[in-house]
Amino acid sequence: MTTETKDHAELAEIFNKDEDRVDWHDETLWWIRAKRDKSVHQLPEWEALREAASGIKHNVLSNLNAYLQEFESAAKANGIIVHWAADAKEHNEIVHGLLAENKVTQMVKSKSMLTEECHLNDYLATHGIEVIDSDLGERIVQLAGEAPSHIVLPCIHKKKEEIGDLFHMYLGTPSNMSDPQFLTETARGSLRETFLTRKVALTGVNFAIAETGEFVVCTNEGNADMGAHLADVHIACMGIEKLIPKREHLGVFLRLLTRSATGQPITTYSSHFKKPRAGQQMHLVLVDNGRSIQLGREDFRNSLKCIRCGACMNTCPVYRRSGGHSYHTAVAGPIGSILAPNLDMRKYADLPFASTLCGSCSNVCPVKIDIHDQLYKWRQVLVKEGYAPTGKKIAMQVMAKTLASPTLYHAAGKMGRLTIKYAPFAVSNKLNPWYKQREMPSSPEQSFGEWYAKNRKK
Repeated sequence: MTTETKDHAELAEIFNKDEDRVDWHDETLWWIRAKRDKSVHQLPEWEALREAASGIKHNVLSNLNAYLQEFESAAKANGIIVHWAADAKEHNEIVHGLLAENKVTQMVKSKSMLTEECHLNDYLATHGIEVIDSDLGERIVQLAGEAPSHIVLPCIHKKKEEIGDLFHMYLGTPSNMSDPQFLTETARGSLRETFLTRKVALTGVNFAIAETGEFVVCTNEGNADMGAHLADVHIACMGIEKLIPKREHLGVFLRLLTRSATGQPITTYSSHFKKPRAGQQMHLVLVDNGRSIQLGREDFRNSLKCIRCGACMNTCPVYRRSGGHSYHTAVAGPIGSILAPNLDMRKYADLPFASTLCGSCSNVCPVKIDIHDQLYKWRQVLVKEGYAPTGKKIAMQVMAKTLASPTLYHAAGKMGRLTIKYAPFAVSNKLNPWYKQREMPSSPEQSFGEWYAKNRKK
């Protein structure tokens, strides 16, 4: 059975079989969350920055058509060739068309969650195009034949020993070598040859500025710059929501992005691309792929403010202990759970339920997306549209009738207490998901209502 045929609970159960991995995955992500907290507490104006960023993004989403036209006009004036893609299929076809036009069968690519969303690598592979991911984490999961499990830390689920085994298999490092510095140097040497020989480089886009027609790519490794500057053709792919109105707004987002992601003050490289150098082609692919539909959903449009920092993943107790692959979608965690159902309600109906609704994701979001509220609202939509599991719907109907009737409620409570007391095996078994990770409580002698009725006169 493949990942696509299992839901979050089943995939999380697989991840949880390795308790040591779950523990350090949880602890590492919480350590990053703690770094984020220390970093933001050094800025008295942090909440003002969040409010400003949220307001700027609200303005963009409210006037998206105008900003897109302004950006396209400025970009074209700068010498950038602009393409529009309605969906993932069209995006992939445009990129493939550009490669075919330049008679290229090999490409280097820096991190782009949009291309993961569109499954570009798989599409190009079926057409005989070799893609090398140049981000170290992305390259590791590519060698492993896996998708990224985190939007900022793609291989956070991998142990260094596993990475050493991959490098031994594919890059010829000594066996049982897991020293991070040695492995990084090996990857650097391998990728340098790739950078020097690839005619086409593809990058993602963190921010696009409507006023100037330029776009900004943020990395810590400099791989996007290396690929784009050495290539004859630079292809940049971005979702239409990545716009900000003016260059002066960029400082707000750059101060928020990396502090939220890793606790750094700013990314090592924040690279501006405005026009191609002499003799170079620069293409920009603007992709919708469901974003216009999400924009039209009043309760969920704010999800398009996301700047892909990953802070909600680092803080989420469910994500930390279930792993990114359990979400079976390109963008995992809380933010992915409110974005994915927009693309396919049936396929991703399980994800909004993979949450405790604790609100920690909303608290750390740098652009103040009401993530936990949207998770709750998606649950309502999915149930109303008929995408909830039959067993869950029946259970909720029974629960509703029980809670609406004092007689049924008291009878059910008494029956539950008697069952736990005299037939505990009826609830303490593997068929009860709650019991898998917990010990069932002992049965109380009486309900609160019974105790209150007996003692209220005292």
